[in-house]
Amino acid sequence: MPRIKRRDFIRSAALGAAAVPLSSKEVVLSPRKSSGTEAVAPRFTLGLASYTLREFSLEQAIEMTRRVGLEKIVLKSMHLPLESPEEAILAAAAKVRAAGLDLYGCGVVYMTKEAEVDQAFHYAKTAGMRQIIGAPNHELLGYINGKVAESGIGLAIHNHGPEDKLFPAPASVYEKIKGLDKRIGLCIDVGHTIRAGINPADAARQFADRLLDVHIKDVTAATKEGTTVEMGRGVIDIPGFIRTLTKLNYSGVLAFEYEKDGKDPLPGLAESVGFLRGVLRTLA
Repeated sequence: MPRIKRRDFIRSAALGAAAVPLSSKEVVLSPRKSSGTEAVAPRFTLGLASYTLREFSLEQAIEMTRRVGLEKIVLKSMHLPLESPEEAILAAAAKVRAAGLDLYGCGVVYMTKEAEVDQAFHYAKTAGMRQIIGAPNHELLGYINGKVAESGIGLAIHNHGPEDKLFPAPASVYEKIKGLDKRIGLCIDVGHTIRAGINPADAARQFADRLLDVHIKDVTAATKEGTTVEMGRGVIDIPGFIRTLTKLNYSGVLAFEYEKDGKDPLPGLAESVGFLRGVLRTLA
C-alpha cells in the first residue's frame, strides 16, 4: 500500500485538532460536496475498544477514554469479566454510563461452545449492550442466529489476520454469514485486514451491506509482520478509508484499538485520535 500523500500536512492538522478535546458527537461534520450535487457528511462516530487499556482497571479505562474525548466504548473481559454475576455486570455498566460513555458493546468475545454463546448474550443483555464483537467457531453460527433473533443483540465478527484459522479476512466472515440474520455482520479490523494483503477500503465497499463495526488503527507494514503503530505513522491510507466509509453512508462506530505500548498507551492513543480528527477536518 502506498504511504499517505501530504502526510506532513495532515499530521499538522491532526496535532492541532488533538489540542482541543472533541466528543465523538462532534465527528459529524458540515456536509461536503461530492462529485455530484448531493452533500455528503460522515454518519459514523468514534469510540474505543477497551483492549487498548488492558493493563488498567475499569475505573482507569473510563477516565482515559474520557480524557481523549471518546464517548463510545466496547468493553473487553479484563474490564468486565464474562463470568461476572448479574449484580457486578449491572454495577459496572452503570458506572460506565454514569461517566457519560455509551457502552454499546463487548469484545472481542471468543465462543467455542454453545454455553459460551449463551454466556455472551446473557452478559450483553444484562449490561444493556446492543452488539457483541465476537469470533465464534463456525459450527456455532446457526445457534447464534437464533440467539440474535431472540435477543435483538447483533454480532459483529472480527477478522484477526493471516495467522487466524477462523476469520483471517473480511471475506472469510462474509462467506459464513451472508445467509444469516442481517444483524450478524462484520467488524472489519483495518490493521489485520491490510496484514492479510487486503485494502480495508476495498473490503468495506465489498461487504458494506453487512458492515456493523470497525476497529481502526494503523500498522507498520501490509504484511503478516505488521504491528500497531501510532496512526499516521504506518501504511494504511486512513483518509482514503474515511472517504470510503462516508460514501458508503456507514453509520456505525470506528473504535480505536491501539495495541502498542500496553503499559503506557495514552500518548499513542491520543496521537491517533488527534490524527483521525485532523483527517476529518481536512476532508470536511
